[in-house]
Parts: sequence; C-alpha cells; structure tokens
Amino acid sequence: MLPNERLDYSPIAGRPPLRLPGGARLALWVIVNIEEWDPREPMPRTVLTPPAGGSPSPDIPNWAWHEYGNRVGFWRMLELFDRFKIRPVLAINGTALGRYEAIARAALDRGWEFIGHGFTQKNMQKVADERADIKSTTAAIRGFCGKSPRGWLGPGLTETWETPDILAEEGYEYVCDWVLDDQPVLLKTRTRPLVGIPYTQECNDVAMMLIQHHKASEYSDRAIDQFEQIYHDAAGSARVMALSVHPYIMGAPHRLKYLQSVFSRLREYRDVLWWTGEEVLEWYRAQLPAPS
Repeated sequence: MLPNERLDYSPIAGRPPLRLPGGARLALWVIVNIEEWDPREPMPRTVLTPPAGGSPSPDIPNWAWHEYGNRVGFWRMLELFDRFKIRPVLAINGTALGRYEAIARAALDRGWEFIGHGFTQKNMQKVADERADIKSTTAAIRGFCGKSPRGWLGPGLTETWETPDILAEEGYEYVCDWVLDDQPVLLKTRTRPLVGIPYTQECNDVAMMLIQHHKASEYSDRAIDQFEQIYHDAAGSARVMALSVHPYIMGAPHRLKYLQSVFSRLREYRDVLWWTGEEVLEWYRAQLPAPS
C-alpha cells in the first residue's frame, strides 16, 4: 500500500472529541532512544567530519561520541527522570540489550516500557531480511523483559513498503514512525489495523541539534512553545505530545539543563498525563466506536 492508502484523510477540526480521564487535556510521553553503533559499519550520524573525507573504518571519533552517551549521558538523564518522577519509554535496538545491559536493567527496574527500535541501528530499507530483523528485536526484548514489545519505532523512522504489514503480523500493536497528527490514528495493514501514536520530528534532539545545528537552549524553547500550543488546541478534544531524546545528545553536559527546564515547566500542569505508549494505546482503543 502507498502511505496515503493506509489511512483516510481526517481533518482534526471535524472529529468527534477525545476525552482523557480526570478531565486531563493532554497526554505527554517521553521516548529515550538507546542504540548500538556497529564500529565496522559507517556511523549513523557524525559530530566530526573526517579530515580527508570518506568513511574511515574504524571511525573512532564518531563512534566514541555516541558511546559517551551510553556510558555517561544516560545516567545524567536518569537522575532527571527519577527526580521528576517521569517514566519514559525505552526505544532500544535488539543488540543494545546485551551491550548496554545496565541501561536496560535500570529501565526495567523502574517499570519503563520497552519498544522495538530495529535489531541494529540501520535503515530498515537496508536490512537484508526485514521480518527476521523485527523477529530478532521482539525476541531480544521478550527475553530481557519477560514480555513482547507492543510498540515499534523504526531506526531514523525508516520503513519499507511492507513494514506496517509485517509489524502487525508479528504482534505489534502500535507504531511511531507516522508523524502526521496530534491524535492517534489507525493504519490499515494486510491483517489488522496498527495504531499510529504521535511521535515527533520537531521536538526531537536529532533534528534540532545535529541537523539544524541549533544551540542547546533551542530544545527547551521549542519544547515549551510546542507544548503551550498543543495544550491550547486540546481545550475541546484531547491531544498527545511526544518528546524524543538520545543520551549522546541531550545527555551531553552543556545540554542537560535545558531538558531539566522542560520537565520543570511542564510538571507544573495538573491536567497533563505523563503516559507511556501502551497507556496511550489502551486509552485510544477505548475511545473507538465498537465494531459493527
């Protein structure tokens, strides 16, 4: 199916209102991306351009830049999550569960939700066998957590033409790659619908810091501005907002305080629910009309 064949066009202004429990206006979820970068492969992103160009192997500066996030940056961020009593969702590569077991253990001990993020940090269009990659990711998370993941976030939000079909067939219930709405949507597949839960490109530290090259304060400025508008929009019908972070980006020493300022500001709102993806999924399903 083409992307526009997987869901009907639906203007948000014409939909029946969605209601969150307790009179809340907005559900906010935080996604922490944990990746393992294979030093034998070209690095998914770079902080330094090689002086002679090309793709050196090994690429020590760029591999180490990412590795710092998992050795140090994550633990800075974890202290913030604990302090503000925030339970994020961990989007993790299947291979990263073994390489960074201490990170996965800290998340599991705190009751975080785990979702699939590819078996390795590779564009899904370049994976040799997509179904096998998804199966391996599922098995790795199930083996570590004791239950299969319900949600999926493609590495770099990448998909093939068949990704939603395969995800549904392999037991996934929601996907984050379709960043096109402030409310969940239903995506058609060959078998049963997938729920598309609002993720983010605009409030994603990769976009802001690595692609657009903003200074660190842009994260808090943009996150708070985006929140205030979506909160305003939610007066008549509930909305969902996502914040996406990576330890090697927002866990850097000069950026962490801007993540802290976001949490400090948004935690002031009493009618905002800090949910996981599966909590959004269960709520949205309960809003849908009963099948005829």
